[in-house]
Amino acid sequence: MEESLNISELFKLVKKRFVLIVGIIILCVTGAGYASYNFLTPIYEASTQILITQQKDGQTQFNSQDLQLNLQLINTYNVIITSPAILSKVIEDLGLDTTPIDLQMNIRVSNEQNSQVVNISVQDPSLHQAVNIANSTVEVFQEEIKSLMNVDNVKVLSPATYVKNSLPVKPDPILNMGIATIVGLMIGVGITFLLEYLDTTIKSEKEVDELFALPILGLVGVISKKEVRKSKKLEKQRIRKRRLGGV
Repeated sequence: MEESLNISELFKLVKKRFVLIVGIIILCVTGAGYASYNFLTPIYEASTQILITQQKDGQTQFNSQDLQLNLQLINTYNVIITSPAILSKVIEDLGLDTTPIDLQMNIRVSNEQNSQVVNISVQDPSLHQAVNIANSTVEVFQEEIKSLMNVDNVKVLSPATYVKNSLPVKPDPILNMGIATIVGLMIGVGITFLLEYLDTTIKSEKEVDELFALPILGLVGVISKKEVRKSKKLEKQRIRKRRLGGV
């Protein structure tokens, strides 16, 4: 019973500060949307796919053991693709004003489970630049892997291409505003509880009973502003009648 009463009081408190909570949510959502569209730099993504196979001298057939060896190579290749040995040459070829470590943060290498297809995705504020970096990374990797591991087993399946009117992958205004809604709700509820905690006024006879354990002898009704104005008007009329009667 006490728990349900507390929940009831909680809903009453939220209802009491409903306008404040909604106002804070709207403020947060508006701020997140405005920042997403006007201040955050849009980031574009370009992707390319390569196929990694095991080189066979004069043979065209592969068995399950060969396939397993190919899959084991992929983890090694994923590291090599984003290594300074590759990215330094990419920076040099494209004349980029960055470092291999910074460029590495913008490149993501992945592959599906039990697949020899490797996806290389590059993110950059310029879509053209992202396409160039993705294709250059694959080209440099194809050349360097020959000397690094003495193999020639990298084939390009799908080079990165420039698509007009491509949408940026970041920022996501809808996601940002969704997060802002949750944050705004938390802030609004938090401020509501803080205001209630700081409010030490007594608002009901129940609070008097809980705080002082005193009996309630009587209640003073609330006089509305309309009744106050009406009372003042009647009082002025009585005073005017008295003055006229005295004259």
